[in-house]
Amino acid sequence: MAGVLFEDIFDVKDIDPEGKKFDRVSRLHCESESFKMDLILDVNTQAYPMELGDKFRLVVASTLKESGLPDDGEWVPTSETREVPSRADSFEYVCYGKIYRIEGDDVANEASRLAAYVSFGGLLMRLQG
Repeated sequence: MAGVLFEDIFDVKDIDPEGKKFDRVSRLHCESESFKMDLILDVNTQAYPMELGDKFRLVVASTLKESGLPDDGEWVPTSETREVPSRADSFEYVCYGKIYRIEGDDVANEASRLAAYVSFGGLLMRLQG
């Protein structure tokens, strides 16, 4: 799929291990099935409740357009009024955010482990592997 940077199935291993900080947000600690990536993800549990052991598909994409072309910056909320289908139509929970930091091991002779940090307007995500 054009525009997809990463995709995998994640299993929720822990929820709020450091304690709950906000009423409507939980911090999920997850592990991916295929790539053995670690994920820490803040989720609005009022909109999308999650439980221990739940599995979900995470897709990181550069655009919501299936063609891979850049978004035009305008959001059309319903598929009935949108001319082109959106990648968001296939999901129940979608976040829009910015990658604000990428960290990596500086060991040249071993497989490097990277971590990408993303902010979704206050909700955070760390994808590491």
